[in-house]
Amino acid sequence: MARTFTEGSKAVAETVKLCRPNVIAAYPITPQTHISEELAQMVANGELKAEYVTVESEFAAASVVLGASATGARSYTATSSQGLLLMTEVLFNISGMRLPVVMTCANRAISSPINIWNDQQDSISVRDAGWVQLYAEDIQEASDLHLQAFRIAEHPEVLLPVMVCMDGFILTHAYEPVDLIEQKEADAFLPPYQPQYYLTPKNPITFGAMMGPESYMEARCQLDRALCGSTRIVEEVAKEFKKRFGRFQGALVDTYCIEGAEIVLVAMGSVISTIKEAIDLLRKEGVKVGLLKVRCFRPFPREAIKEALVGAREVLAIDRAFSPGSGGVLATEIRASLQDVKKAPEIKGHIAGLGGREISVETIINIVKDRKSVGIEDRFVDLKEALLK
Repeated sequence: MARTFTEGSKAVAETVKLCRPNVIAAYPITPQTHISEELAQMVANGELKAEYVTVESEFAAASVVLGASATGARSYTATSSQGLLLMTEVLFNISGMRLPVVMTCANRAISSPINIWNDQQDSISVRDAGWVQLYAEDIQEASDLHLQAFRIAEHPEVLLPVMVCMDGFILTHAYEPVDLIEQKEADAFLPPYQPQYYLTPKNPITFGAMMGPESYMEARCQLDRALCGSTRIVEEVAKEFKKRFGRFQGALVDTYCIEGAEIVLVAMGSVISTIKEAIDLLRKEGVKVGLLKVRCFRPFPREAIKEALVGAREVLAIDRAFSPGSGGVLATEIRASLQDVKKAPEIKGHIAGLGGREISVETIINIVKDRKSVGIEDRFVDLKEALLK
């Protein structure tokens, strides 16, 4: 294992190289571009023996990796924002065909108005596409998650695509010390993919066939069961990763200062590090506050969240995306998870950081201190009232 000081996109590209994908197809889009650039250069230099397919759009990129995966090839793509939405039709096809594609989503706001900065509206908008969704707190975790993602996706009890989500610019363009795994170690953790079902003239089969009302519902039910059942594999893979490489940040969820906490903040992604700093300051003032980090958003870890929030009096969810007309998506999921819990904590939703607006330590402290004046409806944090007129 070698420690290096590198950009987030470069660290991800290096880890994808370790995974030995057979086919890569990606269309450059900010802030994902550096990932696809690095991988294209690796293939051109002969560092990575893979087929890099240059495509005309994100829809085409998704279509290429779908076809490649259907032939039994380990396949990878990366995208962001509008590019992810352009892939939407194909995303449903990939999961419906049970193809273990891995994708990096460099989270970015959705137009209109056009905005290239970070929030999580893109990946949250395709949460129903049937993909496992994992969210990284920092560059090290973003790197580690890709090696785990291929193991999860290709597990015979899963066979589903995995999306690794990392906050655009905040993680993709930042530089941090990262421990990169050696190729021999990666090969031991992630052996060559041995597909059970794939397209070959020797044994003709069909993927994505027409299904009528007599069988379509059962196929969707099977997809749901596979996705829900993948929680066990996500946990097993994370534990094995810890055993081999010494790093483990909680497979489905992780906690910080949660024992004895009366107030628990819940969030995903890079804001987690900011929340930890705010908690340290608040606890010095005697505020009993802790953190629940959601690492796996799909399948949603209801039982793990229930267990983590036992004893909390208030839950403050922080969403970097929302469902217009409804509210914060993470807050809504938590409310649904706790609806059958006796003496469930009060849950207040906070929508923050949209379009790259800063979520500072002060922002988090204010959310905690102002909570008594907040109603049950999810609220937007740090709004500039003058711009609303």
